[in-house]
Amino acid sequence: MSLPDSSSALDRARSKAFFHLLPLLFFCYVIAYVDRVNVSFAKLNMQEDLAHLGFSESAFGFGMGIFFIGYLLLEIPGTLLVEKWSARKWISRIMISWGIIAAMTAFVHYRVPGA
Repeated sequence: MSLPDSSSALDRARSKAFFHLLPLLFFCYVIAYVDRVNVSFAKLNMQEDLAHLGFSESAFGFGMGIFFIGYLLLEIPGTLLVEKWSARKWISRIMISWGIIAAMTAFVHYRVPGA
């Protein structure tokens, strides 16, 4: 009785993981991309509200630029820290930070001009 070739078993396992995970990861990437560019489509429905609040086209463009520059600058260090820490710790840190910032928005007071 001979033992199965371990390299072919490893190749089969890699191939199986590749074909099961890659479509899911690609789908997640597409959804993340759509979510990032979603603001451009939302602006079309908010033009009257933005004009009422005094936002110009350049102010909206500046806000979008800050978002994407921040995304670019923080994505690379985040990836490096995931390699240093475990993914479980990093995602937990992200969720806790997001929760704190979301809770802090309850304390924002802004009076809409003309309302």
